[in-house]
Amino acid sequence: MKKTYVTSMPNHIGAFLKASKCFSALGINITRVSYNKAVDSHTLFIDAEGTQEQLKKADTELEKIGYLHSNTNKTSIVLIEFRLKDVPGSVTDILTLINDFNFNISYLSSQENGTDYQLFKMGLFVEDFDKITEFIKEAEKLCKVRVIDYNSSEKIYDNSIFYNAYVTGLSQIMGLSDEVSRELLVHVNLAMQTLDEQGLSPYRTFDSISKFAELLGTSKGDAFSPRTTTHNISENTEITLIEPPCGSNTMIIKSNEKYLFVDSGYACYKEEMLDIFRSIIPDFDTIKKTILVTHADVDHCGLLPIFDEVIAGAKTADCLRKEYLGKDGYREENPLHKPYINICKTLTSYKPVNPDKITVMWNDVEDLRSPLTQIGFFDFEELHFEVYEGRGGHLPGEIVLIDYTNHIAITGDIYINIRGLTREQAEYNQYAPILMTSVDTDPVLCAQERTAVMQRLGVGKWQIFGAHGYKKDYSLSL
Repeated sequence: MKKTYVTSMPNHIGAFLKASKCFSALGINITRVSYNKAVDSHTLFIDAEGTQEQLKKADTELEKIGYLHSNTNKTSIVLIEFRLKDVPGSVTDILTLINDFNFNISYLSSQENGTDYQLFKMGLFVEDFDKITEFIKEAEKLCKVRVIDYNSSEKIYDNSIFYNAYVTGLSQIMGLSDEVSRELLVHVNLAMQTLDEQGLSPYRTFDSISKFAELLGTSKGDAFSPRTTTHNISENTEITLIEPPCGSNTMIIKSNEKYLFVDSGYACYKEEMLDIFRSIIPDFDTIKKTILVTHADVDHCGLLPIFDEVIAGAKTADCLRKEYLGKDGYREENPLHKPYINICKTLTSYKPVNPDKITVMWNDVEDLRSPLTQIGFFDFEELHFEVYEGRGGHLPGEIVLIDYTNHIAITGDIYINIRGLTREQAEYNQYAPILMTSVDTDPVLCAQERTAVMQRLGVGKWQIFGAHGYKKDYSLSL
C-alpha cells in the first residue's frame, strides 16, 4: 500500500533524519522525496510504501512529533499589489487598513516608474485566510488591487507555507473540498518536482497551473459562453458544433431526427453543458444518449458518465477501464504527463465512466504500420464513415472518421483548425505544452498523421471537424 505524506518539518539539521528513522523503525519503505527550500522551506513530500497497519502507525508517530500538516490550518502568505498615487502619504491608508485587519507584512517592494502611480507589492501574513477576501474588498475602495501570481518574475518572499496558500487559492477558484484540495497539493508538488528535474523553472509551472485554473474558473456559470454553430451536411443531417473556451469541442450530429454526440469536454462544465444540450434537444432527458469518443484524454471524456452508451475503439476502451479501476491511463503512464493530467482531473472533477456503458465498435489492431490504418466502418443514419486509427502520435487509440459521400471528416486532436481558435481557446491551449512539455505523445508521428488525414481526402469540398477550434473548409480539385 502506498501513501503520500505532506510533512511540515522544522528548518534545522537532522529534521529529515528524524522522519526517516520513524519510517525505518516501522519497516516502511520511502519511494519518493521532494523538497525545495526556495519554494517552501518547511514542506517535505514523502511517498511511503508499507502495510495499512504500518502506515497507520506512521500517522500516529509523525503527528506526535508535529510533522503532519493540519487540514484546519489556514495560515498563509498572500502577495498583493496596490496601485497608489505617487504622492506623499499615499500608502498610509493602506497600512492603516492592514493594521485594522491585524495582518503582518512579510515582504515589501516599491519604486517609482515614471508615471503618476507607484505599484506597492506587499506580502501579507494572514492567519485567517477567509479574511483576505474582506480585506481586498475594503482595499479596492482606496485603490486598484491585484493578487499577484507566484512566478519567476517576482522576488522570493517569505513562503515557508507557500504550498498550502497556493493550493487553497486553486481550490477556491474551482470550489474544491478539503479532501480534494489535499490530493491536489500532492499533484502540484509532483508537477514541480518533475519539471525541476528536467531543469525547468518550478515557478513557471506554478504560474501556468494558476492561469489554467483561473481560465477554468472564470468560464463557469453565467460566464460559460461557448461558440455554437450549426452546419448542414445533407437534407436530413446537420452537425451542431459546441466550442467551450476550455477543453474539447462537443459535436451533436442530428440525422433523421436521431442524435449522436462526439466527445464531451470537461466535467466541471457539466451543468452548463446540460443546459445547452436541453436547449438544442428539448427531450434530451428522455432519449437514449449515445456518444462516440475520438480518444481517451480527460478534456474529451469529462461528461461520459451522463451518457447511456459510449462508443469507442479497443484501446480507448482499455484506457477508460484502467481509469475506472484506479490505474494509470495512457497519459499517466508517461512520467512527464502524469502530474499535469492528475491536476487536470482534480481541478475539473473528472470521474471515470462505468465500463458497462462502453461499446467497443472496432477490434484492436496491434501492428499499426502506417500513420493511419483503416480499422473498420461506422454508420449513423445518413452518414457512412470509414474509421482510421492513428499510431498514437497524440494518444494511443486515437481515431479519425471520414464520410466520402457527404465529404465530412471528424479528426479529433490529430487535426485541428489552429486558425479557427477563439482568443480564449488559444490562451487555454498554450498552458498544456508548458506543463507536459508537449500535448502530443510523439510530435513527429502526430505531424505524419495530420499529413495522412489530408492525403485521404478525395476531390471535392470538405468540412473537417476537429476537436478544438472552428470547422475547417477544405477544397481539393483535380
